[in-house]
Amino acid sequence: MVKQHFKFDDAPQKDIEQPLEEKAGNVSAPNGSSQAAVNLVQGLTLVHGSYATQEGVHASAKAGPKRKRAVDFFNDDAIEKPSLDGHAVTKGFSYIAQSPAKRQKILESRTNLPIAKHADLLRQKIRENNVIILLGETGSGKSTQLPQFLLQDFSEGCIGVTQPRRVAAINLAKRVSEEMDVQLGKEVGYSIRFDDTSSRQTKIKYLTDGMLLIELLRDPWLSKYSTIILDEAHERTLLTDLLLGFMKLLLKRRIGMKVVVMSATLDAERFSKFFDGAEIVKIEGRTYPVELYYSKISQPDFLDAVLRTVFQLHLGQASGDILVFLTGSDEIENLAKQIRDYSEQLKKDVPHILVLPLYASLPQDQQARVFHATPRNTRKIILATNIAETSITVPGVRYVIDAGLQKIKAFNAKIGFESLEISPVSQSSADQRTGRAGREAPGKCWRMYQEATYKSLDKSAEAEIRRVELSQAILALKARDVDDVIGFPYIEPPSRESIVRALEHLYSLGALDDGGSITTIGKQMSTIPLPPALARVLLASQKEGCVLEIVDIVSCLSVDGVFLDRPDQREEIAESRKKFESVEGDHITLLNVLRAYQEVTEGVSKWCDDSFLDKRALRTVTDIKKQLLQHAVRANMDTTASASAAPPEHILRAFLTGFVSHTAFLSPDGSYRTTTGNSAVSIHPSSVLYGQKVEAIVYHESIFTTRLWVRGVSRIESQWVRDVAPNWAGRRSA
Repeated sequence: MVKQHFKFDDAPQKDIEQPLEEKAGNVSAPNGSSQAAVNLVQGLTLVHGSYATQEGVHASAKAGPKRKRAVDFFNDDAIEKPSLDGHAVTKGFSYIAQSPAKRQKILESRTNLPIAKHADLLRQKIRENNVIILLGETGSGKSTQLPQFLLQDFSEGCIGVTQPRRVAAINLAKRVSEEMDVQLGKEVGYSIRFDDTSSRQTKIKYLTDGMLLIELLRDPWLSKYSTIILDEAHERTLLTDLLLGFMKLLLKRRIGMKVVVMSATLDAERFSKFFDGAEIVKIEGRTYPVELYYSKISQPDFLDAVLRTVFQLHLGQASGDILVFLTGSDEIENLAKQIRDYSEQLKKDVPHILVLPLYASLPQDQQARVFHATPRNTRKIILATNIAETSITVPGVRYVIDAGLQKIKAFNAKIGFESLEISPVSQSSADQRTGRAGREAPGKCWRMYQEATYKSLDKSAEAEIRRVELSQAILALKARDVDDVIGFPYIEPPSRESIVRALEHLYSLGALDDGGSITTIGKQMSTIPLPPALARVLLASQKEGCVLEIVDIVSCLSVDGVFLDRPDQREEIAESRKKFESVEGDHITLLNVLRAYQEVTEGVSKWCDDSFLDKRALRTVTDIKKQLLQHAVRANMDTTASASAAPPEHILRAFLTGFVSHTAFLSPDGSYRTTTGNSAVSIHPSSVLYGQKVEAIVYHESIFTTRLWVRGVSRIESQWVRDVAPNWAGRRSA
């Protein structure tokens, strides 16, 4: 394919339809400063160039030179378009009976997908092979259509489709149930952590990687499944890589089992080689041209750059929704507030702005709002993390703003330390983000970084198994009778050092014995849908007599945060937080927050706003709590309410049982030194213990920015460490 590409330094500047000052005429900052608003919409100086990347990713066949066939044997003339009416191939299902007009619209939509004309061929290839690699370009329809095609041949069992992200599993299941005209939860369902809509009737089941791993624990043969489709395998998440290994083992034991590995990037050869030369089938995609804009200069404050660009586009571009890629919920919520505040000052004849966040811990009903039709005379501004990169299509998006950053976990095996870091995305991720603007029509993408920065990015992201702490993975293997965790068939093996660190950590939790075999506690931990450390905390709460308190705290720790962080209101927030604060630290403070929230019977939303609490996060916490209580009951734990609250010492000792490796002691120089790696850490400003000096602390997580910070911090006594894990306590004096 001939690629068209301007030299960006020579390309003509393509200004955003100016003058913005005129359109912003009556704009004023929320606090009344009109100059601030005028400054806001002055905007970035951006350079325009055509967008050229891998074949077919961001340019439709109609938009450029005629493309070669994705695979030689895809002969359009030789293949009749199959009947995509679900009623024709799935007799006996309980149909909802959609209106004829809606049914026709859905069928036309399915028939027009690029994958539709290859349905019979795909069915044939999967019948002939136990495993195939399906390389489906963006917009091909592979995630929704392939499971439906396979119902015609493999309906004797369930067809499982794994997804790395919950939001994708949910929305794909909803879409397919609508296409098949069946009720969600019957023939089509989904299963994610803390939510399962599937049933015995389910024939197509979308589920996260982690949920299929849990099913492997209960049924190592996955006997209810005829086919497993591993979608988005190119993302190479830790759990996806584990599933690839388990599928390779299962294919040797289960005759007739079918596995399809689906990828949206050209990494198919690696998957083919892993599955002993499995056949690669390529499907073309359907995308539209995307005009690409780079920042001319480096943007030291990318959030300010994003804010300015949002209003530039809103005031200067034609209709169409805007998708903004950011790193996390705090950034998203802060920027959402700023956009809402400024938008209230726009002229009345300017279209309204509807700001919608999209991140993993957001309640499902809030996530679903981004998929609803945009109201008239309104532009949606969707502020998302990388969960919007793949799998899902947000309708109406014509513009993308990419900050070019992501929040990832990084593990240093040499010192045994894992931290959250904000890092640049890969070129592959940047391309995926750009492509979101061209899913339904021609679009535009603004990158908040220079072209030279893009060229310096890694071509693809490093596999998670090479950079994260592996306790969860090793526990999953041990619980599934994989004793030789080094010899497990990894598609890309982790470092030996990382495996050893994980084994040591699991031993400290009591999940493994001296010989490295899984213990009774380890088996219990593996059934709880929590990271190993939190699962251990939950089990330890029974002995300490604080099950309900720990369930509350763990539920709070399972979301990004319950406190709002607004830079312009930090003094008010700090003052409001005092009524919840505990001298013991953040864990008891979280308990106080949730207990206070549960006591509010009227005006919950206003109470949250007045207390600077994230009401959406607290709703999610409540849902998680219900699920954790069910797990506690199944584990025969005492979940009856006590007349008196458990003492803070008991609660913190239970927490310490799971986080003994996350302890630090005060040094003579005033710094805290971790028991793992002897690293110097500082208590994060968001902690109630910030600025205090105590003998020892336990922390939930660490994050690296200008220095190594620890968050979720509580004070402990050094004797507790010796009581809970005497072997670990010895490290401090070693």
